[in-house]
Amino acid sequence: MTALGDTEWRRIAGFRVVMSWQQDGYAPPLGTGPGLRARLAGVAGVLLIITGAATIGFAVAAQQHAPQPIPAAAGATGPGRIHGPSLWRSVPVSVDIPAIGVDSRLLRLGVNSDGTIQVPSLTTSADLAAWLSYSATPGEIGVSIIEGHVDSLQGPAVFFRLGALRPGDAVDVTLADGVTAVFRVTGVREYLKSDFRAKAIYGAADYAALRLITCGGAFDYATGHYLSSTVVFALLASARRDDG
Repeated sequence: MTALGDTEWRRIAGFRVVMSWQQDGYAPPLGTGPGLRARLAGVAGVLLIITGAATIGFAVAAQQHAPQPIPAAAGATGPGRIHGPSLWRSVPVSVDIPAIGVDSRLLRLGVNSDGTIQVPSLTTSADLAAWLSYSATPGEIGVSIIEGHVDSLQGPAVFFRLGALRPGDAVDVTLADGVTAVFRVTGVREYLKSDFRAKAIYGAADYAALRLITCGGAFDYATGHYLSSTVVFALLASARRDDG
């Protein structure tokens, strides 16, 4: 994906802006000549490919609903004036979120030959989270993006309990260089996809930011899509090297 032309948006991660829906597993090609508003909408579409539709999965059929963020967990979307530590670029290999029982190898999402974004399969990869390889690596200055399905036809998926996180919870991301980046959640929020705050979520950051994203809110039986997205905001607190 190509970077957005606006300087303030260049560190969204250099994504080429295309819309995507889960029905066919791939994003459709980018149209020609989009304006800034259309591009921002495209960013929200692309980066919500995992948070699109899980069809009518286990959670709906069994009336088992994923935890949703509570107002008290909204917290902050950034660190304020405290920029904190950062790490050298290193590809993430796994994510561990003890508070909600997540321990997942990380897929790497890239682009297809036609410029569309690859997406994890609901049938084979619903239990795995994915890092968008054109975002910052976790711990690097900028916004790093990790997404996961909330559910599938087989049952709750990797980020089923994402909405249960609270400010202060830890998110550990192990990197290829052997370092574990330790993030602390600053806020957990739910956004309607019809009013998605793309700039707040994917905009440039001068600190090491992490966003965790999955489906949220009500399920629309007519379209097979969730109407909202659950977004966890976190920042790098520390790092450790797990030798041996």
